[in-house]
Amino acid sequence: MADEKIFWGGGALLAPVPPVLVTCGTAEHPNVLTVGWTGICATHPPMTYISVRPTRHSYQIIKESGEFAVNLTTTAMTKTVDFCGVKSGRNTDKIKACGLHLLMPEQGTVPILAEAPVSLSCKVTQIILLGSHDMFLAEIVGTAVDARYVDSKGKLNLQQSGLLAYAHGEYFALGRKCGEFGFSVKKKSRKHPAQTGKRTNLHAKDQ
Repeated sequence: MADEKIFWGGGALLAPVPPVLVTCGTAEHPNVLTVGWTGICATHPPMTYISVRPTRHSYQIIKESGEFAVNLTTTAMTKTVDFCGVKSGRNTDKIKACGLHLLMPEQGTVPILAEAPVSLSCKVTQIILLGSHDMFLAEIVGTAVDARYVDSKGKLNLQQSGLLAYAHGEYFALGRKCGEFGFSVKKKSRKHPAQTGKRTNLHAKDQ
C-alpha cells in the first residue's frame, strides 16, 4: 500500500528544474539573471520558454530586444547561480562580480557564457502574461556546446559536465544514470556466435 498522502492547495512544486543563467542585452551592455522556470515546448521547430517577473531588471531588456540566451549550469557554478538570482543588474555588474566570460554566438546578438556546457540562443516569438510571471516563448535559433563534452563520434556526453538541479529552494547535483530513452521497451540484441567466442555445433563437426 502506498504511503499516506497530505493534500495541499495548488503550488509551484514541480521539481527538479534546471536553474539556468539567462544572458540578455548586448556585448557592450550585457546582463545575466537566474531563471528556474524554463523548459522545452517543442522540437520542430525547437522552442523554449523562460518565465520572468515584470519587476526584474532583465524583463524590459528581453522584451525590447526580443532575444536572450539560456546557459545551462553545473555544480561548479552553484554560487554564481545563486548570486545572479538574488542580485539585480540595476545596481550590480553580476558578470564582472562572478568572473564570467562572454562569447558571441554564431546566431543571435546576445552573448553567451563561456563557462556553460550548453548555451541556447533564442528569439522571442510571443509574450504570454500569466500572473506573477510573464512567459517569453522563443525559438532556439542556435546552440553552442563545450567541445570537451563531445566525443570522437560527435556524441554529446552532457552527463560528464555535472549539471545542476533546483528543487523547492535548494540546489542539487544530478545523480547517477538510471536508464536512457526507450530502454524499457528495447529488445536485447542477439549476438552472432563469432562475436561471443562460442563455437556452434557446425563448427565443432568441421573440426
